[in-house]
Amino acid sequence: MTSTYEIDPAHSSAHFSIRHMMISNVRGAFSGLKGTVSYDPNNLSSSRIQAEIDTATINTLDEKRDGHLKSPEFLDVAQYPTIKFQSTKIEKDGDGLKVTGDVTIHGVTKPVVLKVEEVAPEAKDPWGKTRAGASAKAKINRSDFGLSWNAAMETGGVLVGDELKLDFEIELVKSESAAA
Repeated sequence: MTSTYEIDPAHSSAHFSIRHMMISNVRGAFSGLKGTVSYDPNNLSSSRIQAEIDTATINTLDEKRDGHLKSPEFLDVAQYPTIKFQSTKIEKDGDGLKVTGDVTIHGVTKPVVLKVEEVAPEAKDPWGKTRAGASAKAKINRSDFGLSWNAAMETGGVLVGDELKLDFEIELVKSESAAA
């Protein structure tokens, strides 16, 4: 049986890391993750995920860098206020799931594969709501989405790497109509 859940923005996060100067990783996160998950563990072909991230919530713990990432040279949050994901296929992958879908960043839509490592079972919270959760990872190339700003370094190489590692922690609240 398919259950419908809403992503709980207060208890969900989208983290990322990217190479800086080819020597270290810069980490950051987005808050304001929202969306809907329809999930039937016995019939994955009927399962769907739709999610959206508010690009203005980017936070790398450096105000100047965050301002640059929000600018037209990177995310251009004024023109592209959201990152969107829509699943196209969900299948078993060992103990987890492989979720294939389309992600739209900076106005460009490309396929991506999320490796869902853990699906937490349903549990009742202290307020009587039913919750579940999942952890997922993916890698994308930022240049595929038109995020190509960079600077060459005097010693060779570039200032910002192309591969973006994504890490999601998602907490879901079962829709009241589904729980009834």
